Amino acid sequence: MNLNMNVKSWLWAWLAAALAFAATLGLTSGRGAGELAYAAMSFGAFAAIVGLGQMLVITLGPGNVDLSIPATMTLAGTLALKVMGSDPGTAWLGLAVALATGLGVGLANFALIFLLRLPPIIATLAASLIYQSLAIWSNRGLRIKPPEGLADFATGRLLGVPNVAWVALLLAVVTWVLLERSVWGRWLLASGQNLRAARLAGVPVQAVRAATYLAVAVFAALAGYLLSSFSGGAALNMGAEYLLMSIAVVVIGGSSIAGGNSNVPGVLGAALFMFLVVSMLNSYGAGAGVRNVMTGAIIIAIVIAASARRTRP
Repeated sequence: MNLNMNVKSWLWAWLAAALAFAATLGLTSGRGAGELAYAAMSFGAFAAIVGLGQMLVITLGPGNVDLSIPATMTLAGTLALKVMGSDPGTAWLGLAVALATGLGVGLANFALIFLLRLPPIIATLAASLIYQSLAIWSNRGLRIKPPEGLADFATGRLLGVPNVAWVALLLAVVTWVLLERSVWGRWLLASGQNLRAARLAGVPVQAVRAATYLAVAVFAALAGYLLSSFSGGAALNMGAEYLLMSIAVVVIGGSSIAGGNSNVPGVLGAALFMFLVVSMLNSYGAGAGVRNVMTGAIIIAIVIAASARRTRP
């Protein structure tokens, strides 16, 4: 892994977030800085969690991406809330159900990829329709509120920082340690850089792929559990905006879209940047369509810039 390139990408992502923060404050003449920072950390945390999972999958190399993240979030949040039923003391049970849902989704996705030899994009997209249908069937129009203690945690803060942001930071640290200090992390990076060479070197590439698709699904399930608790219930479209968002924060954060290189701090900075950009567009009255166009344009611009750097003599 190129440490200098990773540091530069990390700095650029956070610099972009700082500039977006300043620009957004400029629209309000500097009012509400504390509220804006708190909102950015709160909502950016969900994008960071799913972005970390997507980063791991994209690190596997070209063609690897998980398009079932929104449906996984919805299904995990719905099932967790249904099991808890707003009853006090059931938060850990709900968490267990959400994580088990993520494991099941990850296993199903990898089974489609490995056993049926489907491209990951096709496999996860097709599977997402099933997961979304299961969420609709289990929800049946009911909006169950999370237990009071869980809702208080999801919307609460510690040392002035949102609890969900602390969760995202903890996951980021764990992910960084795994990538930088564990055998699995080295195997993942090697597989993404050159799959054939990694296989010849004795890397269990299919086991690495399986673990990675399990990880992204578990991260998405955790995000769905926290988001449904944060927002007071599981809506059937609550994960929709995180499909493009999960890819955007990976690309903007400096991870290579071609695989073999990841950037954990960059994902955190990019998550803040994306929320602040959305806030700035909202201040101008831009609709969801404009926000999606802007997000897509940012991704395309960064991919083009990254490609130019790789081809530069």
